[in-house]
Formats: sequence, structure tokens, C-alpha cells
Amino acid sequence: MADKVRVGVLGATGLVGQMFVKLLDNHPWFEASYLASSPQSSGAKYRDAAEWSLGGMPPAWVSEMVLGDASRPEEVPGDVEMVFSALPRDVSAPIEAALARRGLVVVSNAGSMRLEPDIPLLNPEVNYEHLGLLETQHRRRGWRGAVLKVPNCSTAILTLSLAPIINTTGLRRLVVTTLQAISGAGLRGLSGHAILGNVIPLIKGEEEKIMGEARKILGELREDGVKPLDAEIHATATRVPVLDGHLESIHMEPEHPTRVEEIREAIEEYSPLRGMSLPSAPSKPVLLAWREDRPQPRLDVWAGGGMSVTVGRLRSSGWISYVALGHNLVRGAAGTGILIAELYLKATGLK
Repeated sequence: MADKVRVGVLGATGLVGQMFVKLLDNHPWFEASYLASSPQSSGAKYRDAAEWSLGGMPPAWVSEMVLGDASRPEEVPGDVEMVFSALPRDVSAPIEAALARRGLVVVSNAGSMRLEPDIPLLNPEVNYEHLGLLETQHRRRGWRGAVLKVPNCSTAILTLSLAPIINTTGLRRLVVTTLQAISGAGLRGLSGHAILGNVIPLIKGEEEKIMGEARKILGELREDGVKPLDAEIHATATRVPVLDGHLESIHMEPEHPTRVEEIREAIEEYSPLRGMSLPSAPSKPVLLAWREDRPQPRLDVWAGGGMSVTVGRLRSSGWISYVALGHNLVRGAAGTGILIAELYLKATGLK
């Protein structure tokens, strides 16, 4: 364990926090040595405070850990080098900034600061070069550490599915409708009465996140920030009675007409992190569904250990249309957070 990086998880009892705990279990590079939650649960053992909802039992090592108070960043132990944040948006920014000032690297799933010009918003296979924003961040803010952001769950799935396609075709405009799983709303997000047998055609704030974040992720790194992708993006976000997995129906107008066969070839060959030996990087980040009625959340959500996005129903009639599926808690949250941390360590020569 001596050569592992000691990490903490803030917001460790929520669904995303639980997924961080699950994915950090036996991780070859990281040892989770500090877990924190809301002040109401701090001081309790993890097994007593966390309503474990990921199936099976939580890892044995975590059950007896006593939770710290996530609202007190000064309590993070001095031997912790990196922190994964699953804090609510409305409380996250000052806590994460305080940790970065102390010299910690914070990889955050929280929605705050994602669109600030010196904050890398990373979907590693898509825009790993945006790590270059850290130079601007250090210069402007004077932090000894850093803050790196995980995209919104739907944005992560959308941009990963798009990347190999628009590398070939370019993009003028895009229309996306999301069918989002209930786990995206958190443990207490929706009552059974509200969602069972129903579709809710609004997720407040989600459409704005998709449109703004996607243009940043797909944009061009400049010396003073990121120039957003110059393309129209229109989104409709809905909630459906599916436990895990966001399905997205995507229609895009390309800049360059391209045959479906060429798009399929671009997807098959897409593996920009190949050779970096990052433990959480799937060998094929974008998969092509093998049947015309796939992907389906119940059957395909764990593709690539939950880190791959599956594309199906690919067709073209001037515009390119397809559906994409990804695991909202893994590729859309904790899994991408851990992959960002691995990428940071590799890029800085620490691994």
C-alpha cells in the first residue's frame, strides 16, 4: 500500500459517493483513507450512515471507517493527496477551493465551477489536452493544488459518443433527447409514485448543463481558456423509470457528408488513451451495438465495466442519427472522476 496515493471521498454516503467507494476498492493506484459526509452523519461509522444501494455489501474495509465532516475541509488528514468530491452543488465550491489552496488535487463531480474558464472540465478520451488549463488556474488563483471537474452525467455520455464521429464529420448543429435513469436523481430524488409507470419531461437545469458543458468539452484549448465549439446544441431532458443508464437520442447535422460505413470505422478505431495504461480506461470507450434493437439499459449499461458508451441505430439521411447509452453513475460520474485522477497522475509524471 505504501506506493499508493492516499485519497479521500467527500459526500461518501450518497449514490455517487458510494460508487466512488465501490470503484476505489482494490484500485491499483489509490487507497481511500478518508471518507466524509454531511455534518449530520459525521462521527458515525460508514456502515451505519450509508444506505448502501449498489447491490451486495459495501467493501469490508469501509464498514468500520468513521466519517469526517465534509463541511470542514481543514479536517482532511495531511497525508491525503487527492480528494474525490460528490458534494451537492450549492455547498461544494468553497470547500473544494479551500482544499486546492492547501495543495490537494480535487476531482469533483459537483456542478459548481464547471464552466469557469480556468477549470478543466474533462471527459478524458475526448479532451485530455484541457489539462493544460491547470497552468492558467495556478497562475490566476494561486492554488498549490488544483480543481478538476467531471461533466454532468448526460454530457459525459453525449460527448464521448460524439467524439469519434465529429472527428470525421465536424458538427453544425445537434438535437438530443435524454431518457435518464432515476439513480441520476439521487437516493431521495424521486418517489415511486412520481416515476413508476411514468415519464417526466423535465429535469430542471439539465438541458442548460448539457448545452453549455458539451460546447466546452468539445471546444479548442487556447492560452487563456477554452474556445467553445461553434455549433448549435439543443437538448430535452426527461426522467424515465429505469434504475441505471441514460439513453440518448441524438440527431446531428455534420459539416461534411460522410457515409455510415466511415462513421462505423471511426468508432471502431477510436481509442485515444491507448498506450497510457490507465487502470480505469476501457479498451474500447465507444462500442457499436451488435443488434438493431440495442443498446438497452438492462442489457448494456455495464459495457466496459460501466465506462464504455454503446452506440446503436446509426443511420444517415443528410443528418446523422443514433442512440447512445452509458452508465450514469460510472461513466457519468465516479468512474470518469477516477479516470481523470489517473490521467492527472500520468500527465504529471507521478505514475
